[in-house]
Formats: sequence, structure tokens, C-alpha cells
Amino acid sequence: MPRKNFWEANITVIRRLYPGLAEELDREQDRAFSEDDIRIEEGPSGALSLTVNGIHIHSPRDPLREAQRAAETLEKPADVHSAAGEPIVLMGFGLGYAAEAAAAKAGERVLIVVERRPEIFRKALECRDLGSFLKNNRLIFTLGGGGDALINALSLLENAGKSSGRLPFILKNRALFSLDREWYTELERKLRSWASRAEINAATLARFGKRWVRNLSRNREAIRALPGISYLEGILRGAYPVFLAAAGPSLDKAGPLLADIAERCLTIAVDTSLRFLLERGIEPDFTLVVDPQFWNARHLDRAPAPKSCLIAESAVYPSVLSHPFAGTFLCSSVFPLGRYIEERVEAKGRLGAGGSVATTAWDFARYLGASSVWIAGLDLSFPELKTHFKGAVFEERAHTQSRRFVPAETFSVRSLLDGVPFRAASAGGKADGEAGGSGGATVLTDKRLSLYAAWFESRFRQFHNVKNFRLFPEGLAIAGLENGRPEDLLALPVRRPGIDALLEETFVKAKADFHSPEKTGERAKAYEKALSDLRRGLEEIKNLAEKGGKTAEAGRGAPHSAAGQNEVLGELDRLNRSIQESTVRDIAGFLLPDTADLEKRLNTPPEKAFLRHLEFSVLFYRGLEEAARYNLDELGKHTAL
Repeated sequence: MPRKNFWEANITVIRRLYPGLAEELDREQDRAFSEDDIRIEEGPSGALSLTVNGIHIHSPRDPLREAQRAAETLEKPADVHSAAGEPIVLMGFGLGYAAEAAAAKAGERVLIVVERRPEIFRKALECRDLGSFLKNNRLIFTLGGGGDALINALSLLENAGKSSGRLPFILKNRALFSLDREWYTELERKLRSWASRAEINAATLARFGKRWVRNLSRNREAIRALPGISYLEGILRGAYPVFLAAAGPSLDKAGPLLADIAERCLTIAVDTSLRFLLERGIEPDFTLVVDPQFWNARHLDRAPAPKSCLIAESAVYPSVLSHPFAGTFLCSSVFPLGRYIEERVEAKGRLGAGGSVATTAWDFARYLGASSVWIAGLDLSFPELKTHFKGAVFEERAHTQSRRFVPAETFSVRSLLDGVPFRAASAGGKADGEAGGSGGATVLTDKRLSLYAAWFESRFRQFHNVKNFRLFPEGLAIAGLENGRPEDLLALPVRRPGIDALLEETFVKAKADFHSPEKTGERAKAYEKALSDLRRGLEEIKNLAEKGGKTAEAGRGAPHSAAGQNEVLGELDRLNRSIQESTVRDIAGFLLPDTADLEKRLNTPPEKAFLRHLEFSVLFYRGLEEAARYNLDELGKHTAL
């Protein structure tokens, strides 16, 4: 008897709910397996099974039970870095049994289905009724490609608050994985590289979190007193090119060209490259400073720029905001305390934050409305073992701190080794004879810099209307950043008079609008109310956390009858709901240690689940109480600017 074909029913659902997926299936080209390679068999259980090149993709006896067993692991993540609420990535769809089982277990988690071979996915749509599964509104499908669609999907989920940015739970079809091992292995590498940002961010928070809170507390008046970059959005309208000076070693080559470049381009410097430009007689139109650390503020030492406009984040080291610039515009804060005040006083304008000031500077160029961005110093690598341009603050600091047995070279070696260095493709393009280069040139980079490169590549894809050119071909190859030629940049027409006129007009309008009596009064009232609500909210969380810690501690020493346990858990649940309903919970929780770090400090064995939960609760509430108290203390210390 001929087997029923479900293609029309399934593709109808896909065209309605997943039009992008339908288009991919319509233009399917990559067929590694022919119809003869892919076979459908019916097993003893009556369920269909799939073989590819004679390899069973599912259990030939009971693929349904096999899939259910695999989905049970979702409740016990095998990877310690994977949080219980993270998205699920299924590598290899097959006939969809594991996908159905995972979706049933996923709850509110998003399931991302990755299938290397569209013809296998098509075969599943032909032979199985997947209508109920496809109607699940928490599914994302990526077919073939190089994994970029998966990273983009995870980034979107992170932005939407449906992912913390950590490593998603990975569920593999082992047979399909082995058939395309190289492709899936590379996909895993990209996943782990993407997720390692969260680990780096957690480590950075543990080291600098209190500094950020101190800075924001001291700078909070700036949110009321300074305009946002929203006044600058789109002003270029694609009419003027932008030159961005990052601080990599290749910036040295741009030195002799800066005067001519500034005549043709709107110029943007980052804090680390500002002095380089000033020493060559060029004041950039804009200078970006977003890093809150003290040593980043030192890049401005002996670098007055009274004709340059500062673009800053409200968490910068306080001295930055009093530096002699022509004016200051704030971008939206990436920290909860800054966001809380801005949302109630004035939205500033959001820029992408890829972990480096250069990433934010590029996004600012895009935000201005640039159609093309020429970049020098964005090497994201160590050409000739150099870390920055000659004379950078980092280099000067190494020389001033050098001693007989700890010379300046020691600091350079440390900076090279601390980031886990490795060799990767160079933007140069021609073979240089280095081992492992696969016929192309390689350059030394590290884990941190490669993450910045991944951010740029993602942003370049997202805003493909902006053309990006690397002025010199040194450095790490970055997809979307073309190798330009200095002579092509210098062949552009002189546009400085037009740029100056545009900026002058923009600044005058922004100043008149922002400082109008009506808006100034509205911001003042909103600011005072925001601070009052903030203090009251933090006091409430501090008191709730204090009560929660005492309740959990008392519960550890109380009789552990079922009724007693339920009473303690019920009280903690009520406290948790009150904390979750607080509008300042993210501010208080900002300084909390990561859940995994708290779990490492537990002494109660896992089999004593109730007592272990109470021990965790004590640590959690005490940490939350301390965080709320710290915020309150800092807000009380610092007066208006």
C-alpha cells in the first residue's frame, strides 16, 4: 500500500507561520544525498525510521522512545555553563522525533532546529504529519548555511530577554552529526565562542561591578543635565563618509594622511586614539568614551579637545565628563541603574555594545547615517607582535613601570598571552608561508579580540547598507570589512566646509531644544521622582532580602516535616514574588554573584534537596541585601555635579 504524503499539509503551515523557511525550501540547491541515499523504513513499533547512506538516523525499532529518552536530558543540563532557561539547539532534524519530544519538554524555552541538509528536512515533511509540532510558536528553523543564522537567532533572543547569552542546551542527533561532522563541529565552535561573551561579562562584572555603580551614582545628574545622541540620529543621511580611528598598530600608518582624511570625512576617535590625532594637529569631530574604568580615563590625560564633541555613557569614570570637550552627548546606558533613570527622565539613544569602544564607535557612525566608514587601527590582532599604535598610554605605562628584572617587554608579553592567543586568517589575503595557514596569510589574535570580530561581522550583516573599508590590510580578516586603498579615500572630494556647517547647525538646534525652559523643568521633576522611587524601591528590596535570609536560615534548623517545609517554601515564594514585582529588582540584582558561583559555595549534598535549597536561599538573600545596601550607600554619598 502506498504511503501517505503529508507534504502539502505541512508546507501550508510553514508558508503561513514560517515564510522565510518556505522560501529556503523553494530555492533548495544543496543536495548531498539523492533519493536513493535516503530511505524510509517502518520498524516493529509501526513508526517510520530514516536511513542515509545505509546509516540509521533513528532507532530502527522504536524511534519515539529513543527521542523521549534524549529529551529527558533537558531537565538535567550536561553542560555546567548551560542555564535551565536557555534556548535549546537541536542539531540534526531527521524525521523530527527528537524535535517533537524536545518541544514537549521545553516549556517556555525556544527550540532552534538546525539541519545541515534541506533534503532531509523535506523528506520529513513528506512522510510525517508534523502539523501540530509546526504550530508551536516557540520554534526557529535554520537550514544549511554557515551557522550565521543560528548566531543571529540567538542574539535576537538575547535582545528580547529570552536568553541570557549563555551557551544554549545542545541536543544532537549523533548519526546526522557524524555525517556532517566538520560542519556541525564548526557550528559548535561558533556557539561556544558566542556564549563565551557571557562568561567574560560575568568575570568583568565580578571585578568592576561596584566601580560601575559608583560611577553611575556620581554621574546621575548628567542624565538630567546632558542631551542624548538621539539629537544626532541620521544627520549625515549618507551624504558624508566617516573615518574611524581605532587604536590598533596599523593606526601608525594613517598618521601622515590624517590632515587630508579630515578634509574629506567626518572623523571619529575612540578614547585610546584621541591623543594620536591631537599630536598630529587633528581634533576629531567626535570622541567616544564608554569604558567605566579609571585607566581608560587616563587616555584623556594631556589631551584637551575643545573642538571635539564627547559621546559618552553615563557610567564612565567621573573625570571624563569634566574633560575640556566642545560639548557632550550621552548614549543610553547598558547598566540597570542608568537605564532606570533614563527611562523616567529622557531616552538618550541606544548604541550597540560589543565589549570594545571601537564596536560602539562604529555603531555611532552608523547611527549618524553614514553610508561608508573608513577604518584605521581596527586590527583585532597583534601584527608584528604589537598591541597598539606607537605611543599609546598602554605602552607609556609599561615603560614607566618597567624595572631591571621586569622590563617593558614583560608587559607586552603578558598582554599577548593573557587573552589565549591563536593564529587566524589575516586580511592581507596572500600566502605568507606560515604553517597552518591553509594557503593564506595568518595573524596572531586572541579569544577576546575574535569575539569583537564576531560582533562586527554580525553588525555588518545586519546593516549591510553601510559600506566598510579597512584603510590598511593588516589585522584579522573580518567578513564585511573590505580592504580599501588610501589613494581611493584621498580621491574623495573635500567636504570639510559642509561637515562643519552641518554639525554647527545640529548642535545649535539640539542645545535650543534640550535646554528650553519647558523641557528643563519637566526633566527636573521626573529626575527627582525617579531618585525618590529608586531609593524607596531599594529599601524595600533590602528589607525583603533581609527577611528572606532570616526565614531560610531559621528553616534550616526547624523540624523538617512536610507541613513545615511547605510553610517555609510558601513564605520564601511570597518574598520572591514581591522582589520580582519591584521596578528596581534589576538594579539590586546587578551586583549579585552568578547562580553557578553561589552553587559552588554550597556544602549541603544534592540528595538533601530541601536543606540545599535553603542554604542556597541564605546565600542569595544575603547577597541581594548587600547589593541593595551598597546601591543605597553610594546614592547617599554623591551629591549633584
